[in-house]
Amino acid sequence: MATIYLKNVSRRYGQRSVLDGLTLTVNHGECFTLLGPSGCGKTVLLRLIAGFEQPTAGSIRIGDALVADASAHVPPDRRDLGVVFQEYAVWPHMSVFDNVGYPLKLAKTPKEERADRVMETIALVNLHSLEKRLPSELSGGQQQRVALARALVGKPSLMLLDEPLSNLDANLREEMRFEIKELQRKLNITVMYVTHDQEIALAISDRIAVMDTQGRIRQIGSPEDIFEKPVDSFVFSFMGVANFLQVRREGNEFFVGKGGQRAPWDRPHGDSLAWVAAFRPSDVVIRRDGNGLKGRVKRASFLGPVMDYLVEIDGAHLRTTVDTHTAVANNLMFDDDQPCVVGVREVHWFDADTIQSAGEAWA
Repeated sequence: MATIYLKNVSRRYGQRSVLDGLTLTVNHGECFTLLGPSGCGKTVLLRLIAGFEQPTAGSIRIGDALVADASAHVPPDRRDLGVVFQEYAVWPHMSVFDNVGYPLKLAKTPKEERADRVMETIALVNLHSLEKRLPSELSGGQQQRVALARALVGKPSLMLLDEPLSNLDANLREEMRFEIKELQRKLNITVMYVTHDQEIALAISDRIAVMDTQGRIRQIGSPEDIFEKPVDSFVFSFMGVANFLQVRREGNEFFVGKGGQRAPWDRPHGDSLAWVAAFRPSDVVIRRDGNGLKGRVKRASFLGPVMDYLVEIDGAHLRTTVDTHTAVANNLMFDDDQPCVVGVREVHWFDADTIQSAGEAWA
């Protein structure tokens, strides 16, 4: 069983602390994603689990085995895991067959058994009939499949993937993320995936842990919970383009921005005088007239499939997108500096003082 247990794990480099007292459980057979900004400690945590680094404090278990604490350290090749990094790290002088089979060669697996397992794994990652090619004869996506096959050929119970798709173009990234998820389901292995890409995390994960710039885990949950029920403004803003609209309280009334338009939504719970109404561009409905907040289009951008609008409402700004066909059919092709009316389907409320004290930016 490849359940991962991290208890009070810390990693320091001199006086600099990257991880501090982190506790986490990753269940056997799930695809678990560490999602966070660059420099937050995601890769360090992965390297600790893999055995390339040792924790300064705390302990790491894989299944029933203690693999690391401040005094004990099981080397990577004895942890029953495969690792794929951002750089493909395939040997340029070796064929696909030899690249994939190299871990078995090191393990002194009998030649006939090695050949069978290599060919089986090559087929598993859809590299049929390419076993004799050199990496220079392969596309980027094919090279990444070679790296995946090499990590899988030893039949590990745990796969650690560190930004493995970031060097691929958008179409290949989309193709490969679904292949990785399908492999994880087919093989029933535990996958820990590190990324700063929200789309990949939402597409492949059973659960996601969102980390902040200080290496703290802000929220753990299913992709749906992380996106729809963020615990704070950091999680909300990190999970995609976010609108943060300033709202002030005067008596029992709530006003948007610096003007006199009342916030037309259910009131937040709390005594703060300054609030932030948070919502996605997809929650915004823009119209020529009718009920809603009166604003002005500050920037209209044609992006092909959608129109992207930046709207000002009494000194506050928000973004919204409209399907281009819908915009054309419904007279919603706005130009810069045209008046508009805005409605919002769903609002998340955050205390503005809490956001500012946490050092999180909003406009």
